[in-house]
Formats: sequence, structure tokens, C-alpha cells
Amino acid sequence: MYIRLEHINKSFGSMKASDDVSFGIEKGRLIGLLGPSGSGKTTILRMIAGLEKQDSGDIFIEDKLVNDLPSSKRGIGFVFQSYALFPYLNVYSNIAYGLKIQKKDKAFIDNRVKELLELVGLPGLEKRYPDQLSGGQRQRVALARALAPNPELLLLDEPFAAIDAKVRKELRTWLRETIDKIGITSIFVTHDQDEAIEVADEIIITNNGRVEQTGAPDKIYLNPKTPFVAQFIGQSTVIEHYSRLKGFEHVKGKHKAVIRPEFIEIHKFTDNGHHDFETAMEDGTVADVSFRGSAYEVKVDIGTLVLTGRMPLGSEAPKKGDKVKVLIRQLYTFDDSSTEIVGNSALVSGEVYYI
Repeated sequence: MYIRLEHINKSFGSMKASDDVSFGIEKGRLIGLLGPSGSGKTTILRMIAGLEKQDSGDIFIEDKLVNDLPSSKRGIGFVFQSYALFPYLNVYSNIAYGLKIQKKDKAFIDNRVKELLELVGLPGLEKRYPDQLSGGQRQRVALARALAPNPELLLLDEPFAAIDAKVRKELRTWLRETIDKIGITSIFVTHDQDEAIEVADEIIITNNGRVEQTGAPDKIYLNPKTPFVAQFIGQSTVIEHYSRLKGFEHVKGKHKAVIRPEFIEIHKFTDNGHHDFETAMEDGTVADVSFRGSAYEVKVDIGTLVLTGRMPLGSEAPKKGDKVKVLIRQLYTFDDSSTEIVGNSALVSGEVYYI
């Protein structure tokens, strides 16, 4: 592993920011540290960077113990959430700052700055000042400045948090492409799961100072290992008494379940009142319909609870009060420590009547 954290603990007063944190990162990977506010993700990033000192535990970079190595000696580029550009320096001087600290010659600095301006898509803007740039442009300058000294590791603390939604989505793609071009090992902190899923090779999910789960985004999404992850990832509805639903029986020890929109299908009644899979479906009433750009988000009251599902744009949008049929294909049951995927038994056993 290129980076290893072993049994890291860090407290701020009575708050445990890192609680026995251990994980490894392979060289050249783009890693998303994902979790809610206060989960400890930024503290982990700052300890790797040497900006915070852990209370106990070891940090290794390329098999070298760096516990006592100052930040300036760790070969790290850091991009702050607030950009932290020098307002009195133009774009060129901001990017060149670290190279001047390294006492590089003028020709080297000039070539490197021009190279990075091309890389981040800002050629010709070297004479502008930060207040003359958009948020997205400032973030690109911040990345170029972090990359200028050729670091071995790039750390980004919520790099898109201060940028509007449309530009943020564009920058996600740009960051992914840029990291692929230069091949640098990178870790970025985010509380936005869509951002982590779209950009990262691997996600590390944190909660209350602990690592809940690590893995590829699709693996975590499809197979959450802990109750927290099952509820945090995706758009989840937490329910009790799930055995009241058609096709589901109570799993011993697991008293709650999570249902995501993609787990359910919403169908209108046919003219004669029958529908495929009817024996496995719940009767429902549309409680609300919202247009979400790529689909309709539909809330359906099935009597015991309200579920959220989606219907494609090609279908006729249901209206509030419409009667519908709801097929729940699967759910996640969980207790205090583990989760279990449970499929609708009617579908699994084939006990479905096609009418």
C-alpha cells in the first residue's frame, strides 16, 4: 500500500475525531473520504498532510513512517475548501509560489506555470487576480498551485463545496480526467455521495470518527456492510414492521429495514383493474409527484408507510391521489451491527401470477 494508517486516534477535548482508524491506499488511486459533517474525514486528511498530529497510531507514506515528519517534507499538495489563494498575487504568482519557495530558476518556473495553466484549462489568464475569476476558475488555480512542486500525493478538502451545482458537476468530470492524466495518488474529502460515487476509484466512509466501510463505489452502494452505510448511501426510507409487506418475513434479530427508490416499481392500474405481479404488489395512493429532470419522483402511501420511487420521463406522470400498484423487489434489513439483503419471496420463489 502506498499510504497506510494504522490504529489512528485523535481527540479534540471530549470529541473523538478519529477512533482506531486503519486503512490502506494503493498508489495512483483517487480516493473519496465520504461522511456526514463531524464524521472525522477532514481530520484524517489533515493528519496525513501533517497539519494535525494524531494522539496515537502510525501513518506511512510509501512504507516510510511519517509521524514526526513535517508537512513540508511529506511531498504533499493540499487544496483547501476555501481555495486559500493569495489575493494580492495574480494567477501566475499564485501557481509559482511553491516553486519560488523551492528556489527554482526563473525559466523552470515559467515553463512549469505555463504547463499547469494548459493542464487546468486556464491559458491566457495568468495576469488576472483571484477576485477577477469565477469560483470554478479559482479552484483550478488552487489545484495548479498544489501540483506545481510535483507532489507525490494530492489532498483535497471538499474541493467543490463553494461552487454552484452546475459548475460543480462539470468540475467533477474535469478533476477525474486531470488526475487520470497525471496519475497522482489523490484523496478528496466530501459529504456529497453523488460526488464520491461519480469521481472516486474507491470510497472510505466515515462516521463518528470510525471507518464504516471501504471499497469501490458500486460495491458499497450495492452491498452496504453496516446499518449506517445502508441508511447513508442512496435515498433511503427506514421502516419498521417490514414483515407486513407482501413477500417479506421477519429476519431474526433485525427489526428495521431500508428501502431505496430503485428497489420499488410503481405501476398504474390497468383498465380492468389487474396488473402483472399483482399477488406480490401493494395497493398505493400517490401522495406527491416531483419532476427531477431525468425522472419523476413519486411518493406513494401504501397504508402502513410512504415510499419514494421513480418513474421514467417516457411514462405519463401520475397525479396526486391516483391509485397505483407498488412492487417492492428487495430491501436491506439491519440490526445494530450488520445488514442483510432480503428479496421479495414471491419473486424469488416464482409465486407470482401473470394475469
